[in-house]
Amino acid sequence: MTGHQEDPRIVLERLIAERGESYSDISRLLNRNPAYIQQFIKRGTPRKLDEEDRRLLARYFGVADEMLGGSAPLGTSPAKLRSLPSVVSVPRLSLGASAGPGSLDEDERAAGLMAFDANWLRHLGVRPKKISIIRVDGESMAPTLSDGDEIMVNHDDDAGRLRDGVYVLRLDGVLMVKRVALGPRRGFFSVLSDNPHYPDWIDIDPALVMIVGRVVWTGRRLV
Repeated sequence: MTGHQEDPRIVLERLIAERGESYSDISRLLNRNPAYIQQFIKRGTPRKLDEEDRRLLARYFGVADEMLGGSAPLGTSPAKLRSLPSVVSVPRLSLGASAGPGSLDEDERAAGLMAFDANWLRHLGVRPKKISIIRVDGESMAPTLSDGDEIMVNHDDDAGRLRDGVYVLRLDGVLMVKRVALGPRRGFFSVLSDNPHYPDWIDIDPALVMIVGRVVWTGRRLV
C-alpha cells in the first residue's frame, strides 16, 4: 500500500455511510456474522479483508479493489479508482407472499440482502430504496409464479398507480400475491389467481385491500 493511499477502513466506513447502509447489512452481504464489518472497521479485526470479500465490496460500492486494500495493476491512474459499475443491495424479507391459502405477515425483518446492478435497476424503472425481495408461498399463481420463487416488489407502484398486473397485497390482514384486473365499475377491481384451481375475488371494494406493490421481476432455482 503506497504512503498516500487512504486507510481501507476509513474508505469502507465512508462508503457505507454514503450508501445509507449499516455495518450489519454489509456483513450479511458477505455472508458473515452481523458484527464482522464493525469489528474490521473499529477494532482492526481481521487486519485485512479476505480477498473474495474485498472484491465483492469493491464491486458493490463501485470502487477499485485498491481502495479497500487490494493491489492495483501497474499503470492504474487515480482517475480510474471509481470507474467500476455500481451495485445496490435490496432487502430480502423473511415473510412469504402467499400464492395459496394465505400467510400472515408477522415478521417483516430483513432475512438478508440481494445485490443488483444499479444500471439494470434504472433500466427496470425502479428506485433501489423502494423495492424488496419476497418469497412466493403456494401454487395459486402457477404457471406465472411457482412456490419458492423470489419476486421483486416495487413499492412505488401502490394503489395510486394501480393498473392490470401482478401485485403483492393485503386482504383481511393476509399477505398474498395475485393478479389485479381493473373492471368496468369505476374504483373496483378483481383479484385473480392464474391457477384455475384456486378462487378469484371479483369487484372487490378497494377499501378492503392494501396494495403493497407491483411485482416487476422474478427469479427461481432450477432443479
